[in-house]
Amino acid sequence: MTASLKSIEGTGDIAATMAEIGRRARDAGRVLALAPTAQKDRALGAMATAIRASEQRILAANAEDLAEARKAGVTGAFLDRLALTEPRIEAIAAGIEVVRGLKDPVGAVIGAWTRPNGLKIERVRVPLGVIGIIYESRPNVTADAGALSMKSGNAAILRGGSDSTRSSRAIHAALEQGLIEAGLPGAAIQLVPTRDRAAVGMMLAGLDGNIDVIVPRGGKSLVARVQTEARVPVFAHLEGNCHVYVDRAAALDMAKTIVLNAKMRRTGVCGAAETLLVDRACAPTHLKPLVTMLLDAGCEVRGDEAACAADPRVKAATEEDWATEYLDAIIAVRVVDGVDGAIAHIESHGSHHTDAIITDDDAVAEKFLAEVDSAIVLHNASTQFADGGEFGFGAEIGIATGRLHARGPVGVEQLTTFKYRIRGNGQIRP
Repeated sequence: MTASLKSIEGTGDIAATMAEIGRRARDAGRVLALAPTAQKDRALGAMATAIRASEQRILAANAEDLAEARKAGVTGAFLDRLALTEPRIEAIAAGIEVVRGLKDPVGAVIGAWTRPNGLKIERVRVPLGVIGIIYESRPNVTADAGALSMKSGNAAILRGGSDSTRSSRAIHAALEQGLIEAGLPGAAIQLVPTRDRAAVGMMLAGLDGNIDVIVPRGGKSLVARVQTEARVPVFAHLEGNCHVYVDRAAALDMAKTIVLNAKMRRTGVCGAAETLLVDRACAPTHLKPLVTMLLDAGCEVRGDEAACAADPRVKAATEEDWATEYLDAIIAVRVVDGVDGAIAHIESHGSHHTDAIITDDDAVAEKFLAEVDSAIVLHNASTQFADGGEFGFGAEIGIATGRLHARGPVGVEQLTTFKYRIRGNGQIRP
């Protein structure tokens, strides 16, 4: 797709443009589905090289996006999600190289058996087809989604947020260059060339049957719209209301280290802790140090009666706070009655994304890991590990909190389905 963003928006013929994008993606997907691993890996290597070579161009584009965002008065957490730096661009390139090194899932035999009549049956991984990714603010998703889709043999249609348009276009140009250098169709990874929200609606309708699955990656309003309007399957999480529960058997030093990292490492990511739960049995020794630590680190604390009593700077929490994904330096704090109280709170207020327990009691930890019904559950580790790269996936196309097909970080394996190959020697069914 060579037309410029300005020219597409000027024509008003968005429907025709999107239909063409869908057709091109379907054609490119057929090519990718049959591409050998070596060719896909050459493309990924060329993409990483092109990202590094385009560093200054990407930074310049991102500076324009940041200037526009600041003028609009967005939050600091939003700016952090949008901002690119030299280390972050290097991390994008390195992430593509990690994806390159992953085992190709396409064609893998995941089950095989022979029936009594001699039929030999295999269950084999195949690509999903064409994946539509709709995302906000994070320009690195352009590279993550494109690389993961391509490695798993899928074509991708990317619709980035209007706030990151310039950054995403600069990154996409490097991805397209890598595809072409490897002899693969540039249309295998396409970036929607318009900010018009009508394009999102057309993707949700499936582009005349050319999109096989939608992955939304953004705020609650975006994901809610996708889940309401989509006419194709969706891999999504509505929000990341993540909890850290500090059990009576938790070492205070470990708890302080994990809680601070879980909340404050990056407050704008979906794996950031939004609620701290403290066992009533250890509240006399653990609650005040944890609350004071967070406040001193610049985090606003909204707490229950016990948390408010721990430090006069704590604000009284409302019922709404227990179900809020702040994506900012704010945390809700509550004292609960042991692990059962923590599990009950998470079940009532959580979003089934990521939840952690801090304890030296292995039996309590196993109870928490077994009974908390979230996509990711951790013991003695920060919720900020809710990331495909940290799982060894190289990157992720999103975190799925549903129960069908994919759950947790969606990497190359989760972007495949399977088909059955059956070999016979003349069998017929009586």
